[in-house]
Amino acid sequence: MNILESLKMATQTLISNKLRSGLTMLGIVIGNASVIGMIGVGEGTQTLATDQFKNLGPNTLFILPGSPKAQNIRSGGTPPTLVLSDARAIARQVPSVAGVAPVLQNSSVVSYQSVTTTSIIQGTTADFPSVRNFAVDRGRFVTAQDVRQDKQIAMVGTDIAQRLFGNNDPIGKQIRINNVSFEVVGLMESKGSSFGSNQDDAIFVPITTMSKRIIGRTSPFGLRLSLISVSAKNSESMDAAEFQITNLLRQRHKIVGEDDFTVRNQKDALTIVSTITGALTLLLGAIAGISLLVGGIGVMNIMLVSVTERTQEIGLRKAIGATQNDILTQFTIEAIILSVVGGIIGTLIGIGGIVLVRNFSPLKTAAISPSAIILAVSVSGGIGLFFGVVPARQAARLDPIEALRSV
Repeated sequence: MNILESLKMATQTLISNKLRSGLTMLGIVIGNASVIGMIGVGEGTQTLATDQFKNLGPNTLFILPGSPKAQNIRSGGTPPTLVLSDARAIARQVPSVAGVAPVLQNSSVVSYQSVTTTSIIQGTTADFPSVRNFAVDRGRFVTAQDVRQDKQIAMVGTDIAQRLFGNNDPIGKQIRINNVSFEVVGLMESKGSSFGSNQDDAIFVPITTMSKRIIGRTSPFGLRLSLISVSAKNSESMDAAEFQITNLLRQRHKIVGEDDFTVRNQKDALTIVSTITGALTLLLGAIAGISLLVGGIGVMNIMLVSVTERTQEIGLRKAIGATQNDILTQFTIEAIILSVVGGIIGTLIGIGGIVLVRNFSPLKTAAISPSAIILAVSVSGGIGLFFGVVPARQAARLDPIEALRSV
């Protein structure tokens, strides 16, 4: 009997026992769907975390006032340790830095005509868009001249613009921030949220205006800053930039012991997050792989039961000339068909699950991984071959006389 006849006979046998065949495939279906779905969700989580970091700006370092220990114990009246002159010194003296954007921010009441709301106000300089990867949709951003002249101008994010102006063009409108009048000269492109912070709900003003007109505090140490954003020239120079900035600020602040500032390297944080999410993806894939293994054992169990039920059929076939190889081939093909068909159905269900996750959950980056599909279908087919050999060998070794006696 050739392979085509064995394939035809195996297919007919499976079709004639639809319920048993379906239940046998169920474990494989669940296993494949789990592998594809979980790996897709894991890779989507990893992509989302990476995009969140990139959204903060290319090759960005963040310098915060106070060391981590000092930030925990500092009283509210202690002055911040970063000032505008620190940012300007970094821009002038650190060769591995491409741009520096000092930021002074505070939450303030904003009003336009009868509409009143609250928003994060960020005082900054002209380098902010390039350092933090922001773009202006209409109008313009802060210029160096605006900073020198303490101009009362503002750039608004898309969400705050929608709340204040609805669908009207905000350019040229007068808004009030803490009862100080500002002219809107720019509308920022939508940036989205990053690590729970809505970047489209911010208003940007010149940093000097922020200090004098909105916060209204002066300091003998200079213009206080909430943070300094720094972009390195490329990803390879981020470590060098961190080292050079640390040395410069230690010299400027005359530090002998612990730093009074914190430098956060986006590259290091991204590496940590990528390692964690990669391990999560591997763990999810391993858990789903167990489902495939259980499905394979289910195939073997049902096929062993099938051998017992079909003892008479096997004996009759051997009596009329079927060889051990013929019986072995047919049972092996049956197991492979069950596993491959179950793998294909599970793949379709897994892909459908990822599509549902992308469309109806916040995880829009859930990915359909071709490698996961190839792996799942290949493994399910291999499982059919591996776990189908035992019942197939048992069927092939049945003695025809003993099998016919059981009639």
